[in-house]
Amino acid sequence: MKERVQKLMAQANLGSRRACEEVIAQGRVRVNGKVIHLGDQADAQRDIIEVDGIKIAFPEQKLYIAFNKPKYVLSTDEPHEGDTRKIIVDYLPFKEHLFSAGRLDADSEGLMVLTNDGELANMLTHPRYRHTKTYKVVVSGLPTQETLTQWQKGVELENEDGTIDYTGPCYIHVMEGGEKETTLRIVMTEGKKRQIRRTASLFGHTVRSLIRTQMGKLMLGTLRPGEWRELAAKDLAALKSPAAELSNIKGKAAARRESGKPYIERPPTPGKRRPAPAAPARKTKEKKKRPPPGGRRNQRTGAK
Repeated sequence: MKERVQKLMAQANLGSRRACEEVIAQGRVRVNGKVIHLGDQADAQRDIIEVDGIKIAFPEQKLYIAFNKPKYVLSTDEPHEGDTRKIIVDYLPFKEHLFSAGRLDADSEGLMVLTNDGELANMLTHPRYRHTKTYKVVVSGLPTQETLTQWQKGVELENEDGTIDYTGPCYIHVMEGGEKETTLRIVMTEGKKRQIRRTASLFGHTVRSLIRTQMGKLMLGTLRPGEWRELAAKDLAALKSPAAELSNIKGKAAARRESGKPYIERPPTPGKRRPAPAAPARKTKEKKKRPPPGGRRNQRTGAK
């Protein structure tokens, strides 16, 4: 079966689809000896796909791993220059490249899913699929009901470069509350950079602990920090199923109406405009019909 070449490249663990599209645009990909272009398709079983003259190989077996990321470990498979902190591959025995289905920042911990299935990784991370991720978050102080309501509707977060992120709606439940600190259960369908920490700070609360406890209905379970296990078929079914709280998360349109602020996932594509409505048909003046011959009275003789 033929599929888009960038999708096949991602399945072969050559990077994300976007990264593979850039490689194709650079003219570095050939199918059966011919340079291809974006949108071209190929059959992984019949065609020879080469990148920089090297034939790509497809993994024979799909691998799905649940991993409990410890605190201060980087969610990457390559060490940063000059950074001596551990990375997630230091805990895994696998040599092949694995996609991270939802990263966690270094100060956070909890459930991560690692896989060589690029299509599943995309489904678990792209906001349009509304895949749920659940967190146990301890913040300083006790958030007011007004704060929680606004947090659940969505807020504006300013980035370092001055641009604005609009967060989507989420679900928040107060598990334990006190004057010094509060434990929250937060269910989200997106994951912007340090989103929970930045939002809590916006309302004057510092995040003291952040643990991802659940992805879909897949639970962290008894995995200790640094431990991993392979997922069975029932685990994959749970992973793909949304958390029960999804029904409590309002859609983007409802959140936009209530907050009065736009909810934006990506900037609009330039050049695409809504087609102008068709102009109404112009009315033509009807011509008077002439009477048939002999039907009008002769004005001189009076005869018809």
